[in-house]
Amino acid sequence: MSDREARVVAQVDKRLHLGGKWRDASSGATFPVEDPSTRKVLCDVADAGREDAMEALDAAERAQPGWARVAPRERGEILHRSFQLLMERQEELAVLMTLEMGKPLAEARGEIAYAAEFFRWFSEEAVRIEGGFATSPDGKSRFLIMRQPVGPCMLITPWNFPMAMGTRKIGPAIASGCTMILKPAHQTPLSALALAGILTEAGLPEGVLSVLPTTNPGAITEPLLADGRIRKLSFTGSTAVGRKLLEQSAPQVLRTSMELGGNAPFLVFDDADLDAAVDGAMLAKMRNIGEACTAANRIYAQSGIAEEFSRRLSERMGALRLGRGLDDGADVGPLIDDKARDKVQGLVDDAVRRGARVLVGGGAGEGPGHFYQPTVLADVPFAAELSTTEIFGPVAPVLTFETEEEAVRAANDTEFGLVSYLYTRDLNRAMRVSEALETGMVGLNQGVVSNPAAPFGGVKHSGLGREGGRVGIDEFLDTKYVGIGGLD
Repeated sequence: MSDREARVVAQVDKRLHLGGKWRDASSGATFPVEDPSTRKVLCDVADAGREDAMEALDAAERAQPGWARVAPRERGEILHRSFQLLMERQEELAVLMTLEMGKPLAEARGEIAYAAEFFRWFSEEAVRIEGGFATSPDGKSRFLIMRQPVGPCMLITPWNFPMAMGTRKIGPAIASGCTMILKPAHQTPLSALALAGILTEAGLPEGVLSVLPTTNPGAITEPLLADGRIRKLSFTGSTAVGRKLLEQSAPQVLRTSMELGGNAPFLVFDDADLDAAVDGAMLAKMRNIGEACTAANRIYAQSGIAEEFSRRLSERMGALRLGRGLDDGADVGPLIDDKARDKVQGLVDDAVRRGARVLVGGGAGEGPGHFYQPTVLADVPFAAELSTTEIFGPVAPVLTFETEEEAVRAANDTEFGLVSYLYTRDLNRAMRVSEALETGMVGLNQGVVSNPAAPFGGVKHSGLGREGGRVGIDEFLDTKYVGIGGLD
């Protein structure tokens, strides 16, 4: 590491943030955090276990009543101060994220700004939690509707957006008056620990937030979900893990939000603006090195423009430069680990065996890191494994369709339903297809849908609930009805 990189890592407290205080894991255990572009160890971080989890839950339970009574404006001001601190420290936080996750520095800067916006958005929503008052139909009583915090929450975030996925959950929890325990992914704990430090500096009271990095997630999640005092689980990750967490949440009938896997179709019709469609495909495919649940996983091009679209996309993908995210000129960083790279290579090999043609890329990159070349595949058969599997890497498979009906049928032929993209200049087609696509979000002539002011989430096996937007805070609030009688 350079002196600058070492300084950024050194500024982060590597201990557990437990109930607002920093301390070592009860077992004394630690685990290494690696730079995926070099495979070198950046530092060691405290490794939480069951005893730490229960201590964090005790702290959250103690803090919950007082925190729920804190004025909405005060909760909002804590979030706004945190927003300001994130933006003031955008550069050092971006360097930290690139070191532990691998994405290019420019993208990391963008994520910090995106993450900060969740705090700004929910700082404004904190003072807009509304209830209601009504007269009963028979006129004999009144209905008073209250919105109250659901209580202590368990938040589980992935490695691919280590800061934004934290703020997307912490923001509404703070705004609504919930205490919380955050378990970040073990590959990228440093961003979450840095975020805990910022929230503490912004005035978040002790006990409201604990951050528990761990290499044994079950030792944290299972006892917490079984205890009964956790009342809400918010998870972002794979559908397979989400199913297990839903099973574990069932005995205590927990409120759950699940942002799970994706298999996003990207439809390009023959009347589309091809330049705009290629630009959108690059955004939808290559955001975060393709390691995003919103990444375009299946690109369907109508037969009349499929060859030209594939040519233009290949030129753009082939011009991207692999490299360490902190190096000048690097467009594409490493995948998170060898397992991820092996998975991507296996999907490409399967498609080629089934008849797909490699237009550009198709193999691992050079160097010690987990690099994979930006890849475009043409003539991909519908039976290829990557048509049904989330790639999570820089591979763009192009499939061909003839009719609108065929495109919609192929797009919906999946258990997932997070996001779809479509490019067309026909307004009627745009509305027909947008309504017909079985996804929670649609990017119409745009390759990025994520926005703190909009509801993010999917249908089918892509999840439950929504994050962000006006509805994002609802996931952390209970509705209480008070019937007032004796008025007749």
